[in-house]
Amino acid sequence: MEFCPKCGSVLIEKRKNYGCARCNYTAKGKVKIESSEKLKEKKETAVVKEKEAEVMPVTTATCPKCGNKEAYFWTSQTRSGDEAETRFFRCTKCKHTWREYH
Repeated sequence: MEFCPKCGSVLIEKRKNYGCARCNYTAKGKVKIESSEKLKEKKETAVVKEKEAEVMPVTTATCPKCGNKEAYFWTSQTRSGDEAETRFFRCTKCKHTWREYH
């Protein structure tokens, strides 16, 4: 790619030769124009469904419904602020949910 020596813009192809579109400079002879482009491989975008988006820690707790020994857990303040929070459990196998007060 070559540039106009007068104004610095890119020389473009005119009827028989190359010249500047701004200042009407005309290049004598042929102008060599090369261009290259590097393409990066597109990576796949993962789609997360709403049900799969919930991430909770796993603890050892026995499910009262199926007897499974692992459950997800989270805590919530269900009573007044000076009392202990309530722990909720969800079985990793049958998805049964129960709570435990402390």
